[in-house]
Amino acid sequence: MSFSFQKIDFKSYKTILFFALAIRILAAIFSKGYGMHDDHFVIIETASSWSEGIDNSGWLSWSEQSLGSPQGHSFSYVGINYLFFKAFRVIGFSDPQTLMLLNRLAHGLLSLLVVYFGIKITDKISNRKNALLVGWLLAFAWVMPFLSVRNLVEMASIPFLMWGCWLIIKEEKKLNFLYAGLLIGVAISFRYQIAIFAIAIAAYYFFKWQFKPFFWFCLGVVLMFSATQGIVDSIVWGYPFAEFIGYATYNMNEGTQYLPNSNYFMYFLVLMGVMLFPFGLLLMTGFFRTWKSQAFLFIPTIAFVLFHTLYPNRQERFVLSVLPFFIILGVIGFEKLREKSFWNKTWNTSLIIFWVLNTPLMLFLAFTYTKMSRVEAMYSLYGNNIKEERILLEGSAETKPSMMPQFYANSWDCEFTDRVEPTQIPLVAEGANYDYIFFFGEEQLAKRKAEYKAIYPKLELVKVCPPSTLDVILRKMNHHNSNQYIEVWKTNAHFSR
Repeated sequence: MSFSFQKIDFKSYKTILFFALAIRILAAIFSKGYGMHDDHFVIIETASSWSEGIDNSGWLSWSEQSLGSPQGHSFSYVGINYLFFKAFRVIGFSDPQTLMLLNRLAHGLLSLLVVYFGIKITDKISNRKNALLVGWLLAFAWVMPFLSVRNLVEMASIPFLMWGCWLIIKEEKKLNFLYAGLLIGVAISFRYQIAIFAIAIAAYYFFKWQFKPFFWFCLGVVLMFSATQGIVDSIVWGYPFAEFIGYATYNMNEGTQYLPNSNYFMYFLVLMGVMLFPFGLLLMTGFFRTWKSQAFLFIPTIAFVLFHTLYPNRQERFVLSVLPFFIILGVIGFEKLREKSFWNKTWNTSLIIFWVLNTPLMLFLAFTYTKMSRVEAMYSLYGNNIKEERILLEGSAETKPSMMPQFYANSWDCEFTDRVEPTQIPLVAEGANYDYIFFFGEEQLAKRKAEYKAIYPKLELVKVCPPSTLDVILRKMNHHNSNQYIEVWKTNAHFSR
């Protein structure tokens, strides 16, 4: 039986979900590594170390590594990842790359709910034509497959947020508001800032004098938040909401000084930028046109964006949690304008430009291995049978060496020493007899290797770890992105410990 591309029904919701699944499976397989610090070191390193009986991040009050006080990190999402790693380790999976492949596949499957509920919500409050477009945009917008398989709380919380909104919009049962509160409570337990979205929903019903929906929704949120933050924190710290209090205290005292940004239009530019120019500009126009007709979704979405805009600590990824709502409202809001020939032609032309630009970007990211040199360098140590490896991060000719992901070596006792400046420490610091040397960067590499070969005559190359194409691009755009070339060398010097 021959396959015909023309036989595909692109106006079927099932077709959208099939292609959304396909691209996410590809991203899970090929887009290895991690995107930024938080999606690996905050989530994966913590959860995986717990699964092996180690508290690498020092979050647990009873561990030897404990930092002694709540650090302001919710245990919900990292706890689910802990259960994931624990379950697969019990049945015999231990290879870090295999574990992360399974983890990415699980996140990719979860993210299909974003596409599904995006379609359902749009179909319910608008029409099938708009629902189809929203479905394709959520399936294939260039950042979605890539980010959907990462361990970002901003992304992992979206399925529960959209599920809860769908239950409210359906209004089939009175208890839907309770169930919606429970689901959005899960999203809040993943990422505290989503409470702003929930408060705006509650305010919408309160100021409409609809007190039953208000009560049931608030009850659901409170019950879920109390269960995930009250009970769990009481077990860990001896009192409820310890991590949330720690989070609020940190942000009031120190968070305002972290990554300050005076661009008050940043999040609006991010939302438009993700959907590319000029299509993103049209979506923003449509978004603001729904302030009255779709107030239930518009009010919490704009409240969420404005909160992050006014708060001094601004990072682009913070706004990703409401990206699907921006797309939904943008598509719906622009529909009325399309009744005029000029705006209809503008919309269609912009959409064509979007797909022309978006498709190669999407495929590039879906097949891109991020932080490749760091991951491969540590993975080269996996199964080496050396305990408490002493590793020199030799970066004296370039920028400061990167923080290394111990998860990929499956070793939580590595001892790292940074050598940034040639005058900072001698070639071998007193008492530091290294098992491995990681040479960062290609500048003066031959000279640096020769210096250490004089100290370690049996120095042996283990692996050459070049950065991926995206890592190189990001480093050229901003030298603070430490995505360097790394060579891993084993000293073969067996010193007493």
